[in-house]
Amino acid sequence: MKNKSAAILFSIWAVGLLLSIVWVIQIKLEMLPYIDQWTREIVPLVHGTRIYDFFRMVTELGSSHVLIPIAIVAAIGIMLLYKHWYPGLLLLGGSLFAHLLNSFIKQLVGRERPSISVTLNAEGFSFPSGHSMISMVCYGLIAYLLCKKIRSEKIVFIVQIALGTLVFLIGISRFFINVHYLTDIIAGFTIGFALLYIYIFMDKRISDLRRRRKHS
Repeated sequence: MKNKSAAILFSIWAVGLLLSIVWVIQIKLEMLPYIDQWTREIVPLVHGTRIYDFFRMVTELGSSHVLIPIAIVAAIGIMLLYKHWYPGLLLLGGSLFAHLLNSFIKQLVGRERPSISVTLNAEGFSFPSGHSMISMVCYGLIAYLLCKKIRSEKIVFIVQIALGTLVFLIGISRFFINVHYLTDIIAGFTIGFALLYIYIFMDKRISDLRRRRKHS
């Protein structure tokens, strides 16, 4: 069952990666990807509604002035939980690298945003969405590190669903408040998920090495 779920997840990610590459080519050719053409008409319908107000609040949970304190507090809590500095470093270092990589790719692609807003933490280039990418890494690592210490499968499931839903809402909020194209958000999720997978893989390998050293 786990292998089947992993295969489905990898297939979805691979499609996202392939599409992201196609979108980068289209953006460089100054073309608007078809998905963005089809979805742009939705944004004006949401503006000024309760849906917009909801996503306006949710997007703050992925903004730097909120996410940085959350990451720091979570890192301290996780270090106390594990009684070791390494998990906290993984969370903070992983999130920081995601931010740096996101800034690098944005400069490389150089896509203009649909709109600029200082108050919405939406300045600079657009592709990929930093909120989608960095939230995926930061909240994903928090979920992973917490769930490693939780024995109840039911609670693990609740934590994973809750933080997974939060990441999705943060990402999609950027589309509804008109500071990102939908393709920016999908690409952000795709790259963020790849980074998250790499961090988890590294952590498992390091944990295995530490266990072997203890028994040797």
